[in-house]
Amino acid sequence: MTKTKLSLLMLSLTLPGYSVADELREMQKNPDTWVMSAGDYANTRYSQLSEINLDNVQDLKMAWSFSTGVLRGHEGNSLIIDDVMYVHTPFPNIVFALDLNNDGAIKWKYEPKQNYDETVPVMCCDVVNRGLSYGDGKIFLNQADTTLVALDIETGEVIWSDKRDDPRTGATNTGNANVFKDKIIVGISGGEFGVRGYVQAYDMNGKTLYKAYSTGPDDEMMVDPQNTTAMLQPIGKDSSLNSWQGEQWKIGGGTTWGWFSYDPDMDLYYYGTGNPSTWNPLQRPGDNKWTMSLFARDLDTGVAKWIYQMTPHDEWDYDGVNENILVDQKIKGKMRQMLVHFDRNGFGYTMDRATGELLVAEKFDPSVNWADSVSLKTGLPDRVAKYSPAANGEDTQTTGICPAAHGAKDQQPATFSPKTGLFYVPTNHICMDLEPFEVEFVAGQPYVGAEVNMYPATKDNMGNFIAWDAREGKIVWSNPERFSVWSGAMVTAGDVVFYGTLEGYIKALDAHNGRELWRFKTASGIVGNVNSYKHNGKQYISILSGIGGWAGIGMTNNLENDSDGLGAVGAYKSLSNWTSLGGVLSVFSL
Repeated sequence: MTKTKLSLLMLSLTLPGYSVADELREMQKNPDTWVMSAGDYANTRYSQLSEINLDNVQDLKMAWSFSTGVLRGHEGNSLIIDDVMYVHTPFPNIVFALDLNNDGAIKWKYEPKQNYDETVPVMCCDVVNRGLSYGDGKIFLNQADTTLVALDIETGEVIWSDKRDDPRTGATNTGNANVFKDKIIVGISGGEFGVRGYVQAYDMNGKTLYKAYSTGPDDEMMVDPQNTTAMLQPIGKDSSLNSWQGEQWKIGGGTTWGWFSYDPDMDLYYYGTGNPSTWNPLQRPGDNKWTMSLFARDLDTGVAKWIYQMTPHDEWDYDGVNENILVDQKIKGKMRQMLVHFDRNGFGYTMDRATGELLVAEKFDPSVNWADSVSLKTGLPDRVAKYSPAANGEDTQTTGICPAAHGAKDQQPATFSPKTGLFYVPTNHICMDLEPFEVEFVAGQPYVGAEVNMYPATKDNMGNFIAWDAREGKIVWSNPERFSVWSGAMVTAGDVVFYGTLEGYIKALDAHNGRELWRFKTASGIVGNVNSYKHNGKQYISILSGIGGWAGIGMTNNLENDSDGLGAVGAYKSLSNWTSLGGVLSVFSL
């Protein structure tokens, strides 16, 4: 039994009212570990460790590294529990348990058996996986083929597994499982194949508790027409059905492959839904509710408390799946329990997470032009007709749309420092031309209906790493990058913020002013996330390298045409001059 499991067992025997449901709430308070993908329920990705700080970060050296043996896009990050690091790979989704007391020796390895021909061809935008989760003495792997696996933390042996969907229909998985209290919440990928999005809840023994869809009838969505609200008003009966033509909602997308967060005091979890299917907006008139939306759901019942649709009738593939960071700050003279969301559409949203009230909505990339603003009263964007593919019509190219389809920020997660009060955000600075065309739905076949070409918003500047004040909705400082910043960030109590670049650099900046303090070029481009831990009294920084994901799909899939990879190949053609394929965990210390 691990030290953590033993100490929690003793705690449960000595504290009245303590149960295993409180395990993760206690474990995430220990700064020496990294027990869930984002470090905590609130998705702050903040480390309380401060041994590495502004005065000494320039002395960081490589401590050790580990090759995963897989040459595809390595998104996500490791978990560190007690003296073991748990590392995942993209497909075939291998899991390694590395012994930190023995130079990272492999304690155990789990390699699932998945059907390559059924799964890989229908995975949009590379075969990435965003990580592992822990709960109740188990490591949870959410496989590409939609199988959720519970592994014994000590041995790696399968305790139970459940395959919840069928890749032959286009349903796959790229997101991590989420353990909140005594439940496991998972989503689904496949919006580009007409998959209807949902979230599914399990108990710790693998029993399905509920399944809530993003679109469709109220009962299947698990919404209450009178008590589920949008912009503080009841959504009303059949709110989703009334916003689609015919039965298009059945193949309407709204998939749920992004990051989830949880407020244990409210017992609400938060997540976003993806784009509507097809990308051709003329084939799906209406608001297409509730795609492109943020949901707050009761963890125990699954019923939605509130919903907010950021981009009604999306025309640009602006998935709403990016992380929601939960913080408490004073805004406009009043303390608020805030939810902060940096959407693909280029607007940074600050909301009251209890009610769904919209407090701030401002552009976090200066190139954003599809809408001028967002109304705080109605929540609706003020669209610019010039950049509307629906207004310009099928088989007509709409040019100069900013941001491009992968958004002003994709899934690469931001971080928050309670010391500075600022959010640190990896962003894209890319525009596109988009031409919609009619497409027929065939299960298991691409259901996109648009040709896209992407390019930098400004010369030699495809990304920025920014500091953002969510109380006012403004950029405090911005560091330009040659390519999009596709790595997740982390900030520490030492006032250092870390992130990676597509060329393969891990960088450290001063959290106050953005000044670069240190960089190191790793073995491959970075689309993974940074985290930190302490072992034997010493602080470490770790990151996964391995070019891939949507930005690197041209390299991983040997694509050459500019419009390949849903438009990304042309934008990132020069990336191969800077890095090559790889799959490496890099660990640094003083």
